[in-house]
Amino acid sequence: MKYISTRGGGEPQTFEQVLLTGLAPDGGLYVPTELPHIDAKQLADWKNLSYVDLAVEVVAPFVGDALPRSELERIIAESYAEFDHPEIAPVTELGDNKFLLELYHGPTLAFKDFALQVLGRLLDHVLNKNDQRVVILGATSGDTGSAALEGCRHSDHVDIFILHPHQRVSEVQRRQMTTVTGDNVFNLAVEGNFDDCQRIVKAAFADQSFLPADRQLVAVNSINWARILMQIVYYFYAALKLGAPEKAVSFSVPTGNFGDIYAGYLAKHMGLPIDQLVVATNENDILHRFISNNDYSATQLSKTYSPSMDILVSSNFERYLFDMFGRDAKQLTDFMQRFGKEGLSVSEEQWQQVQAMFDSASVNDDKTCQVIAEVRQATGKLLDPHTAVGVESARIVRRSQDVPMVTLATAHPAKFGDAITAAGLDLPELPAHLADLFERDERYAVVASDLAQVTSYIKAHI
Repeated sequence: MKYISTRGGGEPQTFEQVLLTGLAPDGGLYVPTELPHIDAKQLADWKNLSYVDLAVEVVAPFVGDALPRSELERIIAESYAEFDHPEIAPVTELGDNKFLLELYHGPTLAFKDFALQVLGRLLDHVLNKNDQRVVILGATSGDTGSAALEGCRHSDHVDIFILHPHQRVSEVQRRQMTTVTGDNVFNLAVEGNFDDCQRIVKAAFADQSFLPADRQLVAVNSINWARILMQIVYYFYAALKLGAPEKAVSFSVPTGNFGDIYAGYLAKHMGLPIDQLVVATNENDILHRFISNNDYSATQLSKTYSPSMDILVSSNFERYLFDMFGRDAKQLTDFMQRFGKEGLSVSEEQWQQVQAMFDSASVNDDKTCQVIAEVRQATGKLLDPHTAVGVESARIVRRSQDVPMVTLATAHPAKFGDAITAAGLDLPELPAHLADLFERDERYAVVASDLAQVTSYIKAHI
């Protein structure tokens, strides 16, 4: 399978090439030239597979001959071996044909573990084979950083630099990053918001002249195709648990950077019977405004109880827009270049395409806390604030009570104590492997929101 840039530049790339580059040289994002189609018979054959075996089946066509199947099987099995639930991604019931897909059983308690545990091992395989050393650079709104560090820090072939917005992630999220030890691990707290961090990362990828000649940057953000690929799997897993292919299933996805919901969009196009895909946002609602009102314009960023969604520029939305524009790279590039300079909309026909594919809702902090309290009282389940946004968004736009509605539970509630206590509930305990998190020494540097400062820091520390 080959991959092309959404901006139209360069030659088609292999899986190994896009794994190591992340962002295309022309500033675009890589997407596969075509998607494998999974028919109803194949879905039925997959019904009783374990999560690990299903992951191998879903991922193999995208990897192709980039590595032997036996090596892919080993990497995936090792990646999920330390998850603390035997099902890896259990589906639990909330009542009224509503379900949670629990994606927080990995080592850093967030859905990012599903991709980054695999990504780290894929990089190890390729870098070992090529006898190559690289610099990993990523930006995080909270969860990607710790998952990337956990997945990649053991590699002898990487130096890893993670940017997070200073004082804009939860304390648990910050400490999960800044207490990681290792001579090749560096955390930078950027005096700005996540969009500033993301802007710096993209600019660094566009001009890597600050690096030694024998190094290159590798992305761990969801601009890296491998991140999206591994997230497709759990849509198949949940749908098969709930009756696919005979029955359709709906999903509500808390999302800021559009990567997780884009994985669901791909699963649907691969043949998974999905009825509704719900884009669930907090007060930073650019995606909701576009889907509901054809208004793609930036506003002021709000700091919320669901910080992983405090994002104005959703990088992965470009991948969907590329399809919406009929894979016309010129039209997509013009749209992206105008964003931020003016409020944007698309044609009526294109907007109807968007609305046919996605439903959406925006949920503020007060409602988020109310939902956390109500679900706890009604079901005994404790939701993190992002998952609460997903549960409420599903309630707002759900079309049929007969179709199972699955909300992606993206993180463990212990990561967001402020939201839980604001909901009037006791602070949840961290799992045993993180019980001493608040006693661990932190290590990070605070830097200005400035590309030159960040690249100088990287150059001095690799």
